Amino acid sequence: MKKSLTLSMLGLAALIGTACTPGERGAMTGGAIGAGIGAIAGDSTGALIGGAVGAVAGSEISKNRAYRNRGYQDAY
Repeated sequence: MKKSLTLSMLGLAALIGTACTPGERGAMTGGAIGAGIGAIAGDSTGALIGGAVGAVAGSEISKNRAYRNRGYQDAY
């Protein structure tokens, strides 16, 4: 039961991520990674802070990467 629930949640996250902008995908990924690291390192407060910091950092990194790669589409 736990395995099917985990796979369902991963599938849902992948489905939601397909309709997102690069900044939103980065925020989702960064938030999940930050919350996981915060939960491992501390308690629920650490997970909350890690998720928030990860979301902001992931969003900014993804936006910067998308802006930088934007110019390569001109070759088509």
